[in-house]
Amino acid sequence: MRLFVTGGTGFIGSHFVNQANAAGHEVVALRRSPTSQTRIPLMKEPIWVDATLDSVQEKDLKGCEAVVHLAAHTANVPYDTLENCLYWNLTVPLRVFQRAHSVGVHRFVVAGSCFEYGRSGERYEFIPETAPLEPTASYPTSKAAASIAMIGLAAELNLKLSIHRIFQVYGEGEASHRLWPSLRAAALAGDDFQMTAGEQVRDFIHVRSVASSLLKACEREDLTEGLAEIENLGTGRPQTTLQFCQEWWQRWSAKGKLLVGAVPYRHSEVMRYVPQVNDER
Repeated sequence: MRLFVTGGTGFIGSHFVNQANAAGHEVVALRRSPTSQTRIPLMKEPIWVDATLDSVQEKDLKGCEAVVHLAAHTANVPYDTLENCLYWNLTVPLRVFQRAHSVGVHRFVVAGSCFEYGRSGERYEFIPETAPLEPTASYPTSKAAASIAMIGLAAELNLKLSIHRIFQVYGEGEASHRLWPSLRAAALAGDDFQMTAGEQVRDFIHVRSVASSLLKACEREDLTEGLAEIENLGTGRPQTTLQFCQEWWQRWSAKGKLLVGAVPYRHSEVMRYVPQVNDER
């Protein structure tokens, strides 16, 4: 299968490109420029398209059988303005999808975010895929709006669409300021680690598992044209952030201390994000 991948140099994208190549797919991947670096080394280079997302043309998409949309604008704090997030996470991807459809692409796999659920996540022990979207910040708001718009586009154009709401993803190639990489850096250096009280309940899923699930979505034969499918990507194993940090701190035989409560919670922190997971997919 020939796959067009947005965000091919990113955290999830780099892992996805490696797995897709290993599975024998032909990968066409988007990057901003020839000097863009992937988050992890690639075993095989894809066919690179050097362009920004808003300059992708029909000729770049021609011959592809699926679009795998992994690009995201300011997915990490600090988020950009709502206006800019809506442009890059909603308006531009819809334009790419329409151009892809015009050259014969009918399958679309989209990386969504658990933060689309927002406040509604706190009302569920395990969040179902049918839970209302109540995001609390600009980036997740733009992703929630994109989900709704893409579902409508799939119905209008009779597309095969799957949207995968990814929970607390971590692993190699993750941005250095995020929890797992900064925790590892402190542990390996023998330093103390400042953190919140760690009461947030999350479902931590390794990036390789996320990439594998997205690749399976490309290969599925049971999707219905015009009827979008939503999938939560998690492990089904709730943990507090403190438990997660303690587990890895012990695994790395860290010499420093976890300074629990040294960092305040973020404004509008949602304290529980745990998905209902369908293991049959």
